[in-house]
Amino acid sequence: MMTRTRYFVVASLLVLGVGVGTGLVAYYVGFPAGAFTRGDGPDELRYIPRDAMVVAYADVADVMASEVRQKLHKAIPFQENGQREFQNQTGINIETDIDHLVACLNPDPSTNNKPGVGMVIARGRFDEVKIEALMREHGAHVEDYKGKRLVVSDVGDHPTSFALSFMEPGLVAVGNTNLVRTAVDLHQGGDNPQSGLASVTRNEELMTIVKSLETGNVWAVGRFDALASRAKLPQGFAERLPAITWFSVSGHVNGGLRGVIRAEARDEEAANNLRDVVRGFMALGKLQAGSNPQVQLMLQSLELGGKDKTVALSFVVPAEVFDAVTTMIPKHLPEKPQIEKQPGH
Repeated sequence: MMTRTRYFVVASLLVLGVGVGTGLVAYYVGFPAGAFTRGDGPDELRYIPRDAMVVAYADVADVMASEVRQKLHKAIPFQENGQREFQNQTGINIETDIDHLVACLNPDPSTNNKPGVGMVIARGRFDEVKIEALMREHGAHVEDYKGKRLVVSDVGDHPTSFALSFMEPGLVAVGNTNLVRTAVDLHQGGDNPQSGLASVTRNEELMTIVKSLETGNVWAVGRFDALASRAKLPQGFAERLPAITWFSVSGHVNGGLRGVIRAEARDEEAANNLRDVVRGFMALGKLQAGSNPQVQLMLQSLELGGKDKTVALSFVVPAEVFDAVTTMIPKHLPEKPQIEKQPGH
């Protein structure tokens, strides 16, 4: 598999689950209120390691039928090209094969200079033989791990290699090789904190937030301080940020997009500082909205709330905003340059 495609596979699937809260990401994500199979989140969380910095859920089938997706699908042809490339390389059709997925971002044990490594657990309808054959055609090889077949495509050093494995019929793990191996361990009953291996469902802080999420169509929960420590933020910027520990995003994608962004601050003082920052951005946005009715409508929907250490910002992006976005996108985008494949890639 080409290096460019390997990164596209991981990045595009992570965007499905993690990149919530923006209009264009609504092209990919969304999940209905009934998506939880239990009171504490989707079953696929059982295959995510406990040290995950971010977890997210998306019902791909639901969003593909949404009005927002239909509008953006017509206006953004390059997204379609990306999906076609993903299908050509893996045999997985995002639109028709995937029902829902769980994504995670975990610390990379090999370095502290990168945001982390990712994995996606997707449930749907997959042609296992075809997928394996296509990936092997693009340079991947097959390994046996505890009775499971791992289709592995190395990217430089081993910790950054990319793998795919079917946990069971209709359930695939794809992402960082070490994370996929951990998913296999957890799938085979390895969820035991005393042995040093546990799933994210054992993370009480994170799961408390997951259980508290409001009914919606999309969610993500993450450890903000862990992400900030690994991110390449501008010098001095991190020091000026209020001390935030956890963040969450939940929303509903249909004709438009509505949701709530929450942040858990270190203490009440940090929460008050964060509210002041948000108020400043809201005021600036209203000043710059000018006479644009769509932007004004969205800004008027913003509502700042929360109490104690929690800061909450609710928002609504009406259908009219997406209509305006589609009119600003060029109808004919330039073709992406083709990268010649090298032997073994």
